[in-house]
Amino acid sequence: MIGNSIIKLNNVDIFQQKHLVLSNVNLHIDKGDFVWLIGQTGSGKSSLLKVIYGDLALNIGTGHACGYELDKITEKDIPFLRRKLGIVFQDFQLLTDRTVEQNLQFVMRATGWKDAQLIADRTLDVLEKVGLRSKLKKMPHELSGGEQQRVVIARALLNDPEIILADEPTGNLDPDTSEEIVLLLKQISQSGTAVVIATHDYHIIRTFPSRIIKCENGKVLEDAQIV
Repeated sequence: MIGNSIIKLNNVDIFQQKHLVLSNVNLHIDKGDFVWLIGQTGSGKSSLLKVIYGDLALNIGTGHACGYELDKITEKDIPFLRRKLGIVFQDFQLLTDRTVEQNLQFVMRATGWKDAQLIADRTLDVLEKVGLRSKLKKMPHELSGGEQQRVVIARALLNDPEIILADEPTGNLDPDTSEEIVLLLKQISQSGTAVVIATHDYHIIRTFPSRIIKCENGKVLEDAQIV
């Protein structure tokens, strides 16, 4: 780890198959940063996130994420990198046949938790953080969209990540619920976990002004503005 830097990319070219999506990317994200990631559909936002969580190989340039060198990372290290990252998607990807509690505990067992008491305690802890402790035994279909997204954020927090990457986390939510979710993510960043939110929603960016990274014309602008 270099100083407070959780993510650092230097002179990185990002490809999807053989298609160059973003070139000469230089990017840094530090502990506790709250960052918007914007750009039109197809501008490379998701590809940039995929490089950070090890889903796209970094072949040109250098980078590190959560202490791992992305240009040298091996297949077997990628699951360990992902334990240090919380990932939140637009479609909640909850297991529909399990309760909230079982959804969280499934992920914990899959990432190496074994002690039943520690699992139970951590489940309550993350649900408390997102204001859903009372929904422990509910099935996903019994929850509103906003509540389901809170469960997803709780799931992302389970392994105490250094950064949360949220790809359009408010895409399926109404404006008021979207603000609640962003406020929750903002509070999480203030406790030291960096948060990057990819979004098209300029209203929410104006409501919660913060640093903006923009993907545009094959480039990444580190400190962009919205008009």
